[in-house]
Amino acid sequence: MEIIKCHDGNCEKCDFSEDVLDRIISELNSGKLVVYPTETLYGLGADPFDEAAVKRVFMAKKRPFDMPLSIAVSNLRMLEELAVLDERARKLAEKFLPGPLTLILQKKAIIPDIVTAASVEVGIRIPDHPIALKIIDEFGPIISTSANLHSHPNPYDCQLAIKDLGESVGVYIDCGSTKYGRPSTIVQLMAGEVEVIRPGAIPIEKIEAVLHG
Repeated sequence: MEIIKCHDGNCEKCDFSEDVLDRIISELNSGKLVVYPTETLYGLGADPFDEAAVKRVFMAKKRPFDMPLSIAVSNLRMLEELAVLDERARKLAEKFLPGPLTLILQKKAIIPDIVTAASVEVGIRIPDHPIALKIIDEFGPIISTSANLHSHPNPYDCQLAIKDLGESVGVYIDCGSTKYGRPSTIVQLMAGEVEVIRPGAIPIEKIEAVLHG
């Protein structure tokens, strides 16, 4: 287990060296788990296309396999490689992403069923954090789930993640407390209706204003 501390507490830019980034990418390429900061909570990352790595996520969190995981990407082009972005979802994505919003979208066949618990939909977000985005730009999409044991308190700082997950994670990236300290808002768009699956950092009123504006 390795803990990498960020030198810039404000996290306005990523000051990691290429060597540090290479170590993080190497862990992901090896099918191991990485804890990384976002603007909401600390995320537990792995390669979503490596089914053994995805199993390690479930096992590390003690999360039931019938509860789907989300995926983090770094831009809309990457998002559209994984899921179908309709007009309404595009409006929300263009307004709030990068940011604390997870969209439930129709997935494409490239995503393994283990990630979505065999659902035809997948949760996708673009985190608003320079280190998370730099990792994803370099590696590609990664699993996006909170870095804690299932049903434990939200990991708004890295020490909470370390306490819960311990040696099951190869690398922890410690950037101090997160900006929001609460999860992303999860929105599902269905047949003309908008359903907030999980309240979070973006109020439903703002989401509805964009869709109906």
